[in-house]
Amino acid sequence: MRPLSVLVCVVMLAVVLVGTGCPEEPVVEPPTPPEPVQMLEGVRVAIMVAEGFHDGETLRPKEYLEDQGAQTVIIGPAVGEVTAYNSDQTVQIEMAVADASVEEFDGLILPGGHGPGVLREHEPAVEFARAFVESGKLVAAICHGPQVLVTAGVLEGRTVTGVSGIADELREAGAEYLDEPVVMDDNLVTSRVPDDIPMFNSAILGALMEMRPERR
Repeated sequence: MRPLSVLVCVVMLAVVLVGTGCPEEPVVEPPTPPEPVQMLEGVRVAIMVAEGFHDGETLRPKEYLEDQGAQTVIIGPAVGEVTAYNSDQTVQIEMAVADASVEEFDGLILPGGHGPGVLREHEPAVEFARAFVESGKLVAAICHGPQVLVTAGVLEGRTVTGVSGIADELREAGAEYLDEPVVMDDNLVTSRVPDDIPMFNSAILGALMEMRPERR
């Protein structure tokens, strides 16, 4: 091939390459993150408190269940604001227990603190706890929370735990006391202290998932 022809070919090839350019990489959209799994969507849980409730034993289960899609309702002796015994934290009691019915809830949580001492003197609260246990629906109590169940007279033959200071009281009520982070006995879940809350929450979730009505 003549030198001029070679030069022409080179120039033409360069023009073609410049005209077409390098192929661009296709734009890949980042994957859309999946929606959080709402395992307790449609589930309604009552949390029964009174003045002197324990903040962590009330709010941490509340937030955990709401993150799982459940609706929580704070109930107590009367509608209004109550204050924790261990901090300046307050919560609003949204429904008086006398106006609540077992049928409208799937579970009941009884936090500890000084609140259970108030609740066990309030007959509608004691009757509500008794009816909830007898319904077969989930009842979860932590720390001093089981004291309400002692007054309700529903611990005969049950296996439970609670803060060590009420162990004798639980035994006198006819229960077998175990010093363990979480004790599950049929529809009853109990725990001892704030350090047990992660396991307490997990046990509540598992129980609600197992007990949730087929219609949900």
